[in-house]
Amino acid sequence: MALRLSTGLRNALLAQESEATNLMTGTDIAFGDGTGTAGRDQITRVAGGLGVFDKKKYITVAGSSGGTNNGTYEILASADGYVEVAAGSFTTEAASEQIILADASGGSLADLFRNCVIDVYSGSQPADADTAEAGTKLITITVDSGAFSSGSADNGLNFGAVASGVLSKQSDETWSGQGLASGTAGWYRVYDNSYTTGASTSAVRFDGSVSTSGSQFNMSNTAISIGGTTTIDTVELTLPAS
Repeated sequence: MALRLSTGLRNALLAQESEATNLMTGTDIAFGDGTGTAGRDQITRVAGGLGVFDKKKYITVAGSSGGTNNGTYEILASADGYVEVAAGSFTTEAASEQIILADASGGSLADLFRNCVIDVYSGSQPADADTAEAGTKLITITVDSGAFSSGSADNGLNFGAVASGVLSKQSDETWSGQGLASGTAGWYRVYDNSYTTGASTSAVRFDGSVSTSGSQFNMSNTAISIGGTTTIDTVELTLPAS
């Protein structure tokens, strides 16, 4: 079975521009040099949380004293009270300046599917990714089989490393789910965080093949049973050279 992109996904990849979202500003934002886990640098907020940046890929900083800490940084870890970036990124700065923070995102495939979800079905893959789902939904794949809600980052899946034209799953996430019905996995559909199902020409999603090896999505076992846990071992989405 082929990898099939929805019309909505193709349009987004062709036209979506980078944007700044989750805009946050305040004089209670501080920067720490080496104050995070394993010596990482941290952004903290004295009087409020930073949870809005959880599971985001990058954060942009503006307004720091003398511009010292301004820039765009990859988020390595985050929680409600802090955001961690690579060691050596920040100069220690106490809260005082009017700091502006934003989530920096663009139109890459990994960005479009930030905090996504996967459903696996029995039977044959539909003719295209705009068509309504076919077969029986056997399992929903999330991080650590956790509950997923449309529009929420909780337990959403993320793509990580890119090498030699291949996009893989984020290495520190376990992609798994508990069986909703018994059957043999035939195909999967990946939905963006909005989780739009049914027939649609605007939904951002794609379909592909399922196997135990040599496929785009490789599962530990294609035989799904109700209540049983299934794990996706590897993910390899290849952009062809021609």
